[in-house]
Amino acid sequence: MCKKCFCLLLFVGVTSWGHAQQRVKISHTPTGYQLLCNDTPFFIKGAVAPGYLDRVAAYGGNAVRWSATRELLDKAHSHGLKVLVNLPVRAQRNKMDYNDEKAVREQFEKVMQRVRELKNHPAVLMWALGNELDHVPQESYEPNKIYYNLKVWDAVNELARAIHAEDPNHPVMTVVGSITEHKITSLNKQCPDLDMLGVNEYGDLLQIPTWLRQWGWNKPYAVTEWGPTGFWQVPRTPWGYSVEETSSQKADKYFERYEKTILGDSALCVGSFVFLWTHHQEYTHTWFGMFDEQGRETEAVDVMRYQWTGQWPVNRAPKVDSISLNTQPATAGIYLSAGQNATASVWMRDPDNDPVRYFWEICSEPVKFGYGGGGEKRMPALTGLIQLPDSKDITFTTPTQPGAYRLFVYGYDDQNHVATANIPFFVNEKSIK
Repeated sequence: MCKKCFCLLLFVGVTSWGHAQQRVKISHTPTGYQLLCNDTPFFIKGAVAPGYLDRVAAYGGNAVRWSATRELLDKAHSHGLKVLVNLPVRAQRNKMDYNDEKAVREQFEKVMQRVRELKNHPAVLMWALGNELDHVPQESYEPNKIYYNLKVWDAVNELARAIHAEDPNHPVMTVVGSITEHKITSLNKQCPDLDMLGVNEYGDLLQIPTWLRQWGWNKPYAVTEWGPTGFWQVPRTPWGYSVEETSSQKADKYFERYEKTILGDSALCVGSFVFLWTHHQEYTHTWFGMFDEQGRETEAVDVMRYQWTGQWPVNRAPKVDSISLNTQPATAGIYLSAGQNATASVWMRDPDNDPVRYFWEICSEPVKFGYGGGGEKRMPALTGLIQLPDSKDITFTTPTQPGAYRLFVYGYDDQNHVATANIPFFVNEKSIK
C-alpha cells in the first residue's frame, strides 16, 4: 500500500462493517453552504423511499430517507446510497409529554443508543431528530397560537449536543412541517447546536427561501419532504372534499418546485428528499405515491430522473390533458342523482406514441382520513356501474346510495408507466330539477 493511501485510511478509519467510515460535514463557501462527504461535495438527490431503492440509484439519486434500521442501511449501501437516519424522537401528537422529565430522559437514552449502534455505518449521511415535532392536528387553527409544548426544542438541542460528542462525523437536524415565524424564532433561540434544518413543505415550497430569511434562519436546510400540492392546500367541493391534481399537473409542480427552490436556493438549500417513492394511500390512493400498486411509474418519476441526471428517460409516462364528467371539470362541484346515467371522458397522450390502455373505477369517499400513518385504507371500487371501463369515454350509472364519491381513471402504456386523474361527485337521493 502506498504511503498516501495508508494515510487516507488512517484519516477516514474503518468501520465494524468493513467499509471506510464516512465523514460528513457542512462547508460554508463564499456562495453558500454545501455538504462534503469525505471532502467531496454532496448535493442530496434523495427520496423518501421505503422501497424501490434500486430505482433511486439507477435514476441518478444518491440518498434516501426512512426509519433507518441496519437492514435499510445495508440495502442502501449496496446500491451506493446514503441515508438520512430518522431518530425516534416522539411528538406531542404521539402522546409524548415534554413536561415529563422521566419520559424525556428515557427518550434521550433510546436515541443515543441508536446513534451508538449506527454511527459507523458507511451509509449514514446525517441524523434527523424526529419528524414534525411541531405538528399537532387541530380541527382549526388560530393565527399565531402555539399548539405544542416549546420544551420539545430544549430536548432536541440536548440530543444534538450529545450526538456531536458521540459522533462528530455526521451533522444533526430536526424536521419541521410548514414553517412559521414562531418556529424559526424558537429554533434559533433554543437549538443552537443544530447544524441545519429539515423542512417538509408541499404547495408553499416556493415560499420557503423567502420565509426562512425573513424570519432569521441563516443555517443550511434540506427539503426533507415535498411533492404535489397537499389535499389541505387545494380547492374543495361544496361538500368538503379536496380536488386532486392530475398526474401531469403534479409532474409540472414537481418540476417547478425543484427548479425554483431546491436548485434555486443554492445559498442555503443542500438538497431534498422527494415524497413519496412508492405507492401510498393518503386521502386517495393516487395523491402522493409516485408509483401505483404494481410499481408502475407516474410522470413525477420522469421529472426526478431528469432533475437528478439532466436527461429525460428514453421512454416516458403518458400525460393527462384533461378529464370531464358530463362535460364538467373536477373543480365544478358536480351533483348527480341516484341511479342517474352519466358520461365521462379523459384526454391522454403518450410522448412516445405508445398505445394507452384505459381503466375507470368509482369509489366512495372515506368518512374519516388517517393521513397516511393512521391506518387509512383504500376504499374498494364499486362494481357493475361502468359500461366499458377500458375506454377513454365511458357511460356509467351513479350509485343508488346518496353520498360523496370519486371517479378515477388510469392510463397505462406498455413500458411500466401510469397516468392518473379523478373527479369527485356527490349523489343526491332525488333527481335534480
